[in-house]
Amino acid sequence: MLNDAVAPEIVPAAGSDKDAPLKEDIRLLGRLLGDVLREQEGDAVFNVVETIRQTSVRFRREADAGAALELDAMLKELSREQTISVVRAFSYFSHLANIAEDQHHIRRRRAHLLAGSPAQKGSVSFALRKLRLAGVPRKTVDTFFQDALIAPVLTAHPTEVQRKSILDAEHDIARLLAERDLPQTPKERHANMQLLRSRVATLWQTRMLRYSKLTVADEIENALSYYRITFLRELPGLYDDIEDDIAAEYPNGDGTIEPINAAYVQMGSWIGGDRDGNPNVNAGTMQHALARHATTILDFYLDEAHALGAELSVSTLMVGVSAELQALADQSPDASPHRSDEPYRRALIGIYARLAATARALGATNILRKEVGAAAAYPDAAAFVADLRTIVASLESHHGAALVRPRLATLARAADIFGFHLASLDMRQTSDVHERVLADLFAKSGVAADYTALSEEDKQALLLNELAQPRLLYSPYIAYAAETDSELAILRAARDIRQRYGARAIRNYIISHTETVSDLLEVLLLQKETGLLRTDWQTGDSICELMVIPLFETIPDLQRAAGIMSQVMALPLVKQLIAKQGQLQEVMLGYSDSNKDGGFLTSNWELYKAELALVADFQKAGVKLRLFHGRGGTVGRGGGPSYEAILAQPPGTVNGQIRLTEQGEIIASKFSNAEIGRRNLELLVAATLEASLAPQEANPARNGQLAQFEAVMAQLSDLAYHAYRHLVYETPGFTEYFFSATPIAEIAELNLGSRPASRKANQRIEDLRAIPWGFSWGQCRLLLPGWFGFGSAIEAWINQADGAAKDDKIATLRAMYAEWPFFATLLSNMDMVLAKTDLAIASRYAELVADQGLRERIYKRITDEHGNTLRCLELITGNTERLAGNPLLARSIQNRFAYLDPLNHLQVELIKRNRALSAESRIDERVHRGIQLSINGVAAGLRNTG
Repeated sequence: MLNDAVAPEIVPAAGSDKDAPLKEDIRLLGRLLGDVLREQEGDAVFNVVETIRQTSVRFRREADAGAALELDAMLKELSREQTISVVRAFSYFSHLANIAEDQHHIRRRRAHLLAGSPAQKGSVSFALRKLRLAGVPRKTVDTFFQDALIAPVLTAHPTEVQRKSILDAEHDIARLLAERDLPQTPKERHANMQLLRSRVATLWQTRMLRYSKLTVADEIENALSYYRITFLRELPGLYDDIEDDIAAEYPNGDGTIEPINAAYVQMGSWIGGDRDGNPNVNAGTMQHALARHATTILDFYLDEAHALGAELSVSTLMVGVSAELQALADQSPDASPHRSDEPYRRALIGIYARLAATARALGATNILRKEVGAAAAYPDAAAFVADLRTIVASLESHHGAALVRPRLATLARAADIFGFHLASLDMRQTSDVHERVLADLFAKSGVAADYTALSEEDKQALLLNELAQPRLLYSPYIAYAAETDSELAILRAARDIRQRYGARAIRNYIISHTETVSDLLEVLLLQKETGLLRTDWQTGDSICELMVIPLFETIPDLQRAAGIMSQVMALPLVKQLIAKQGQLQEVMLGYSDSNKDGGFLTSNWELYKAELALVADFQKAGVKLRLFHGRGGTVGRGGGPSYEAILAQPPGTVNGQIRLTEQGEIIASKFSNAEIGRRNLELLVAATLEASLAPQEANPARNGQLAQFEAVMAQLSDLAYHAYRHLVYETPGFTEYFFSATPIAEIAELNLGSRPASRKANQRIEDLRAIPWGFSWGQCRLLLPGWFGFGSAIEAWINQADGAAKDDKIATLRAMYAEWPFFATLLSNMDMVLAKTDLAIASRYAELVADQGLRERIYKRITDEHGNTLRCLELITGNTERLAGNPLLARSIQNRFAYLDPLNHLQVELIKRNRALSAESRIDERVHRGIQLSINGVAAGLRNTG
């Protein structure tokens, strides 16, 4: 694994010069890790690592039962110290291989651009060219960018296994690896190698795991690191690139283009505001989150303003300035005679002083550079932007246009995008909590003795009546339940945050487990109780500061989503509030819980149907729909390539408005490298642009074919639903099998996030959070949520005695795959999951089930369904190899197995030891640590396990 002699086992196969640099990078990093391992742990440990790898490869490639026995014996003989070293070695190689692959993706994209090749699919320039050739006019494109909102929302969930210290070290390694592609003198090459070696040694000597539970404050800091690495510079830079792309594809008569001032890509966050199932989030965490957001963005502004002051040494002895710029300079606290003829510098010194005052007012405690003199804080970000625009306008009108780009233009753009709040913090809580809080308020105000016992109709009537009353239910002189006080305090904090940091700081309130109209009305009433919903009682005019967003999660919830929204939007008060929101309403769809509830196929189909029904009902109501996609990292949780996922959305569901969650280690995978982060942001914009504006085919025959496809999909979904539910929820002993044959219990003990793995302290799958459910199946390499039920559904449908010929049915399935983006994307994602699924490894985890009869019975059902699924997928696509259409990804996955497999074998052995000790009420911290390290390594190797 770790030296040149064995490198061919773990690098891409020869045969393509394009992959030669990747092969060399992996060899280099593997060799450096091997050197560090020898130096730190000795030759004996290095040899053990290599022997385990070779035996693991034999187990996989030859299905050698003897190799399995050898592995068992070898792993059992490892001392606790050796076990930790071996697990760390394989885990770190997973991390280093990821770095090499990411660098290779950047390398290939640059080669493509340098060669002057046509715009790549997934780029904004490609989407614009496609639209122009389809006859979409420039005005339509401009309108799109003025009105669009594309928002990646970073969330903290218990699958993010990387410490920030590890991420920082890996970022350094990536930078040094990239430098090796540049011309270097022998001395520079040697220095680069020494630095790489030192960074790999730093990794080895850095603790990979957290020994204390991650706090919400820790999660906030981890997320902010991606802003510094990627978002603060790459997002404004992407805006500039898009303006250039529009100018190139849709040139004006004079070849110029007016800048797009709208902030069409904005960042969102749940970290510090998501209370659903997380008792550690409260008013204080929300206030802390915004203080840290503001400090981060204002630190950036201060640094850039300081740098601009050094750069803009323009003298009025050489060139004039605008009257507005001169006035701005005259307001500066800088009175130095040395800068009397340098108004830009003086203006920027004044801007810096105002930013410093603003930072202190918004919670910053450590401003590194002291300002020249006192100045008033900015009242809002718009005033800061106005000052920057004054500088831009003066330069452009006095022969200084070349001085605007990149730094000044980038700073002005960043101020438009990030304001003083950096990212919009969403609030989320489950509907059950809202009901309990209002029941407490109603009972203690004498309005309703038992609100929870009322029918839905009576709840709605009561809520609407209270919303129409000028008085409040709450009294400061009455004692309420602790939960009531906490929830009201959180809403009051939201009101204060909006006043302090701006309206974009918090603007959405998401209701988990939305099941009824009253669930939405309850949040409106709670906003009224805390001053967020206000009514002019003379005119009856109401305004609501937080958009109330339902989250439909389970299969039944998705099925009634459109009906609930139709009823809500018909209410006069809600109609008025939606009008104040720009005739726009957001709805969130949950991928994770619907999958855990109904399986992969049914979840995807019910999401598709819900979107179509919502579009139809919103069009009837004259309201613009914005969908918020609660996607996870795994395919089973709505993951997979975002570009294809957006393009596969049903017609009419995008329309320039989309929000989507980025979760777990997917955040690190997408945004821990600036260039890769920029590419991922561009993919979101390109897909949204294309999905919103590309003309739809108006072919009646094709529309009829689509109706046929959807009818077939409905039947397949029903069959898959019953197959999945029968296994997971109706098979006796399945829960015991799951908790034994996966590391779910060990995952729950990890210090991964601030949120508990289960909503309740029990072993019911119904109460287990969807994230650790999917994460556990990924660790044991079955990835069951991403495919189970598909094979049974296809096989049963083809063999149904309904009078249709089997060959005709197969032809229909193949047509669905070839002509329906929804079905093609669904199968493509499942194909990727199956490429990562490994029954040989999963069989080792099945051995952890003590009851042999139970183990054999359930494992056989899983493997039978796996075989059915592979056969049916091959029947439809015609591909007998996984990822035939994406050989680069296929090669990457296959090459990872060489160092993933040993981690899985080690994890099984460690789980055996841990559970044996637990049975005797004993604890071995080293065994715990080894399990947790192996979980880290497998997650890093699979990359989209969260």
